Formats: sequence, structure tokens, C-alpha cells
Amino acid sequence: MIDLSGLWQFQMDPQGEGEAQGWFRALPAPRVIPVPCSWNDLFDDARTYLGLAWYRTEVWVPAGWRGRRVYLRIGSATYAAKVWVNGTLVMEHLGGSLPFAAEITERLAWDRPNIIAIAVENEPRPDRVPPGPAPGGGGVLGVAGGFPGTTYDFFPYTGLHRQVWLCAVPDVHIDDITAVTTIEDTDGIVSVTVAAAGDYAGEGQARLGGIEVDLAFRSGAAEATLRVPAARFWSPQDPHLYPLTVTLTDNQRVTDTYTLDIGIRTVAVRGDQLLLNGQPIKLTGFGKHEDFALSGRGLNLPMWIRDYELLRWIGANSYRTSHYPYPEEVMQLADRLGVLVINEIPAVGLNFAVPEPLTQQRLAQALTELRELIARDKNHPSTLMWSVANEPVARPPNGNEPQSQPQKQEAIEAGTQFFRRLYEEAYRLDGTRPVTLVGVGGGPREWHEPFDVVCINRYYGWYALGGQLDRAAQVLARDLDELHQVYGKPIIITEFGADTLPGVHADPPEMWSEEYQVEFLRRYLDVAAQRPFMAGMHVWAFADFKTTQGVGRAGGMNLKGVFTRDRRPKMAAHFLRSRWVGA
Repeated sequence: MIDLSGLWQFQMDPQGEGEAQGWFRALPAPRVIPVPCSWNDLFDDARTYLGLAWYRTEVWVPAGWRGRRVYLRIGSATYAAKVWVNGTLVMEHLGGSLPFAAEITERLAWDRPNIIAIAVENEPRPDRVPPGPAPGGGGVLGVAGGFPGTTYDFFPYTGLHRQVWLCAVPDVHIDDITAVTTIEDTDGIVSVTVAAAGDYAGEGQARLGGIEVDLAFRSGAAEATLRVPAARFWSPQDPHLYPLTVTLTDNQRVTDTYTLDIGIRTVAVRGDQLLLNGQPIKLTGFGKHEDFALSGRGLNLPMWIRDYELLRWIGANSYRTSHYPYPEEVMQLADRLGVLVINEIPAVGLNFAVPEPLTQQRLAQALTELRELIARDKNHPSTLMWSVANEPVARPPNGNEPQSQPQKQEAIEAGTQFFRRLYEEAYRLDGTRPVTLVGVGGGPREWHEPFDVVCINRYYGWYALGGQLDRAAQVLARDLDELHQVYGKPIIITEFGADTLPGVHADPPEMWSEEYQVEFLRRYLDVAAQRPFMAGMHVWAFADFKTTQGVGRAGGMNLKGVFTRDRRPKMAAHFLRSRWVGA
């Protein structure tokens, strides 16, 4: 493998003329950009630019790779990408948070540098997931009419956000591994399914610790089961990982091998309880964003190491990848450190009072993102459940159009079919984890019906009943009891919080003060603690983050973090630590 991260050439293409002019061979007026990174915080003229831009680099391919199959793999390109190698278009991709790859063996030069060019754009279009806003309309509370226009409350960072790799593999190689774990008494059972490229019909082995079983491939597929006596079950208290190694052999000669770390554990829902390894678990933690100054949404490993340290300090055992999948390194850290993750596709800002063809286009993209996410993260023990959407609504996209009751019911039914299809696909691809949808206050309750866990975002005391925390707690309690009475499922509040200006104080507590944030969180945690069906509480948000400019967002920031954007604790962080750790 060769990591192509580093300094690339970069040029914006606001007129969309680069492809016709052959910019995939040479950029006419390039400047330097780091990869991975977002471009918005680097260049003044690109601060709010979401249109087409080009990346270009050159790389020598090692002569020792001759005879192997070479792939180009892009970790993330937000949102739409086209990729050229030596002047030939080799792949296109939609969706800004997951990897994609193509074999480029036949396009390579071995006696000169190879030119790799990637064109990326993040135009806010209504047929995408997440969708762009309707003309003249805004989206969610706090960003209606914001700039740049979005249907979600975070900044639409754009660019190559994760590494670009060259990978060389043997002609016959391991293409995929699926490891499913179950528990029998004190033993761990690991069911392994291996796919090899082509119609491989040879032999192989699967090894877990000192346990080894043979693999007999037919048409490129093989299955095996390994039993681990007296296994250590993966959990936040003991995040033990077992190395699973798969090999392909030809007359006892190893032709390919791959190792991944797995955790033996089970996740289930029983009644109104969420179970980990057969025992009820309560989630403590946050909704987060992959957001930091200068790097934007680009992979920032120092930030992530600090974030995991702060999660441990504050007593959190979980978070949600709001509102898009996070980097693979981040999931690997969660595995090693014992952090549970609600893994979410980028289906945020969805509305269903739109023409049916538009809904079907969005469904096709959401299904693609769900399949890509499960394929990438199915083996991570930290992945607790899949989330297929955040805060979908049945109202018209601009929020101002009148809507009759029949129109509203039609939109609700469209959403019902949409989300049932996503649930069925998630369960088909991975029947070992719960699937959820995160609902917004005032959103259709019917959409929770097919899902295993009821996840909701609530802001009584902020967007509604602002400054009235006692009344807000009463309304929240009634809301939770009604949901439990209807569905009888575990409930998780996946967002609750109040914007807070660091250093602003008020006694008695008033909105925007640090004291108000503490009292807001206290009321919600108290209400949840009185209800055994509550499976978790995720504060919004872990840290302050950048969003669009608007009258509801001072400084273009969402300030609901219990840490500042540079990870300094507010009073609320110390309060949560006293609540979750007892310190």
C-alpha cells in the first residue's frame, strides 16, 4: 500500500470547464492543498465555495508491483467525485463519507510518473442525500435562510477528507471477510464467511488465537465456525480484541493473507431493554461532529485521540456518528478503547412533501450509502446499531408552503415506505444489530414503528419553552411516557442541549449561560433516570462546531458543546463527569 496523502495541486473550477479543457492532465493555475483536508477554511476565496474543484498529483508505482492487481482507493470525497488516471476516467462516486475504489492496473505507466486527478463538488442539490434546500427555503431550526444554504445544522465542508491509497493485491486474493459472533455459556462462537476474488476453488485457513480451521472454497466463497472456550467478551469495561487471520493457500504455499481484530459480543433488544452480551446497558455520551478549525472535516487524528481521552475523562461509553460515517481509524480506536457507536448514514435533512420521483432518487442513494457503510463497518464490535436517518420531516422543503391534511398524510406514507425499505435492507445485510431512526420533535411518530430502538432528539427548554426548564421537564416526561406506551421499545434521547457562550454566567440560570446549560442537562438526566425503559442519553453536543451563517448561529457556530471547539471544558462537562463518573 502507498498512502498518497500530502501536498497535491488544487484549482477551483466555477465555470465547469476543466474536463473539456483536459485539466485531468494538467491544471492551468494550481495552488497547493493538503490531502486529507477540507478546502473551505484554507483559502479566503473558497470559504463558502461548494462547486467543482480539481486535485492532481503524480506517483511512481513500484516496479515490484508488476504482475499484481493495483487499485486506487479514495477514503472520502465530499460529495460527488470523478477520478482520472493518466487521462482516463476510471470511476465516479456519489456520497461524501465512505471509501470507493477501482482497479487501475491497465491504466498504469511503469517508466514514468502516473497522473492522478480527482474532480470534486458538493453542490446542494435536492436529489442528493443529504438534500439541498428548496429555492428560497431553509431547512432546520437555526439555519433557515442560512448561508451557505443547507437542510442541516453543520457546515457543508468540501474536499478530499480522508486518505487516497494505492493498493496492490495478488491476482487471487481475499476480497471480503464477515465475522459474526455469538455466545454460548462462557464460549464465544465466531462464524466466518470469506469471499475470494474470482471463482477461486482452492483452500485456505481461518485462525483465531491458537484455534485454526480449514476453508474449502467453492465459486470464491467459504465458511467456517470457530469456538473460543472461556472467551473474553468485548465490552466497554473489557474491550478485548482477538486477531482473526485468513489465508489462501496453493499446495501449502500462502498466496494471500489478511488479519483483522474482532470482538466477541452480542447486541440485542428484549422488550424495552437494550442488551450487550445479554445484559442491559445504558448509553452515556454524545452526538459529535467531525469538525475542527482549519482541517474542517478532514481526517484529524490528534483531534480524535484527544476526543477519546475526553470521552474517558467524562465517563461516556458511546456516541453517534452524527450525521455521516466517521473514518475507519476512528472506528478502530472505538474497538480498542471500548466505545459503543451508533453508526449513521448521511440521511439528514430529508423531507417527504416532494414529488415521488425525487423521493425514489433519494431512496436509491440512501440504500447505496447504507450498503457501503455496512460493508465497511460490519466487523467492528464498537458498532452498536445502524441509524438510517436523522430528523426527517413530512413538511414541504421550504417550511413555508401551506400543507393540507391529505398532503401531510401522503408525505407521512411516503416516509413510512422509505424507512421500512431501509430497515429491511439493513436487516438483510446484517441481522446481528438493531436498526434505528432518529426522530425530531413534532415529526411523525409512525416512522418509529418498524425500528428496534426509538431514538429521538428533543429540545424542550431551548427551541420550545425557552427559559422554562421546569415546564420543559414536565413536557419531556409526558412525551417519553407516551412513546413507551405506544411502542414498548428501548428509548434513547440522541440529542438534547442548549447553546452556551463560554464564560457567560447568570444566577438564576438564563439562556446562553453556562449555568443554564448545566440545569438543562440536569433536568433531562433526572427525567430519564426515573424511567427504566430509557436505554441511553446522548448530549448534543460533544464540542462546539461550525455551521452556516445566520441569525440563530452567532459566529457561524453551534455552541451546544460541553467542550469548546478547541476542547476546553465548560461547566457542563464537569457536571456530566460528576454525574457519570462520580468525580
